[in-house]
Amino acid sequence: MAVDQFLPSAGEVTMFTTSWCGYCKRLKPQLDQAGIAYAEVNIEEIENGAAVVEEANGGNQTVPTLLFADGTTQTNPSRAQVAQKLEELAAAQ
Repeated sequence: MAVDQFLPSAGEVTMFTTSWCGYCKRLKPQLDQAGIAYAEVNIEEIENGAAVVEEANGGNQTVPTLLFADGTTQTNPSRAQVAQKLEELAAAQ
């Protein structure tokens, strides 16, 4: 699998996670409260999941990694960082 298969629609993000990631578990309810739409991809459940995150993240395997519609990523961001990036992308359209 390639990272391009997981590109989200404009205004949404793809969040790469694992079942054991505490940072992932903390970020999901924060995004829910902020009304930020995301698709969760547990990298343990897809073929070559770690390699997909590495491709998206410049060789880094850290989760959560969030993928935006423009192909950029954020690693272990705060809710505010995610919201700011989405606002920047919306303003650029």
